[in-house]
Amino acid sequence: MTLGKTVKLKKVHIKETDMRIGRWFKKHYPNLGFCALQKLLRSGQVRLDGRRVHSDTDIHSGQIIRIPPSPLFREEEKQNIPLTLTEHAICNRDSLSKMLLYKDSKVFVFNKPPGLAVQGGSGILCHVDGMLEAWRNKKGEKPHLVHRIDRDTSGILVVARTHSAAQALTASFRVRDVKKRYWALVHGIPRKKEGRISNWLFKETGAQGDRMRVCVRVHEKPEADHSVSYYYTIDTANNAFSWLEMEPYTGRTHQLRIHASHIGHPIIGDSKYCRASEKKRALPKGIQNRLHLHAYRICAPNPSGGILDITAPLPPHMVQSFKIFAFKSTDNIHLT
Repeated sequence: MTLGKTVKLKKVHIKETDMRIGRWFKKHYPNLGFCALQKLLRSGQVRLDGRRVHSDTDIHSGQIIRIPPSPLFREEEKQNIPLTLTEHAICNRDSLSKMLLYKDSKVFVFNKPPGLAVQGGSGILCHVDGMLEAWRNKKGEKPHLVHRIDRDTSGILVVARTHSAAQALTASFRVRDVKKRYWALVHGIPRKKEGRISNWLFKETGAQGDRMRVCVRVHEKPEADHSVSYYYTIDTANNAFSWLEMEPYTGRTHQLRIHASHIGHPIIGDSKYCRASEKKRALPKGIQNRLHLHAYRICAPNPSGGILDITAPLPPHMVQSFKIFAFKSTDNIHLT
């Protein structure tokens, strides 16, 4: 139904229950950019049942979404949405195919390269979410992101192919039925071969952008979130570097990066969480100053049935570093 000549009110369909409103807009208006939607939400031009909302607000059947008067909201042909990328994506279907590790009727599993963002933002033209526009199904439904990894982190990214699969995977992440393991190359050698890292993290905004901080006095930062990670030292090199397996129990922003730095062993190439003195450490010849953090394995309930247990090959810069460090434990893995 419509209000006046320009403002539109749209009712949420029962099949869209528990969908985030940001995802709803991407489904109905695929050419609407991420930044444009954020601006409309912040200014209150987009509303849910008359209330201001954020892009991660869940919607439910029967609720009314206010569509403001704007040329951005061009009506789309629901039955014939072109398989093209959004204005924010400059990559193509071939890029997705090259990243694909596994697929079935419910999920895609990709090996995301370092440097590729998962979602859009200021100045980001190419991102996985935008690329997925190219893989809409015959019903016009775009694959759904169900989790994220940092732009500079490489490795496994699971994407749901249907709304029901997205709900199932999101629930699995929420109750921690999903196990994610990362490989990290770090400065120094941990005093304990394995351990648990537990602290409180909060986001701090500064001149150089957002960054996560460890909260020393929890009562001073009520917005801080508890975070827990586990690590195990697989091997060491030159008495100066270590190969760690890390497992995040919680899923906070930059969690493994800040946890590694917190125990005094920052990840190689992590300029954001290395101290000034650590940034001056010389790297062995041939080691690139890029983030050495890779999501190499995931185990999760598969909405299609059974368990997803997928591993992802290392990115080229980490393969090069592994060979230079000559870890003995690499005898059991394939470096390509």
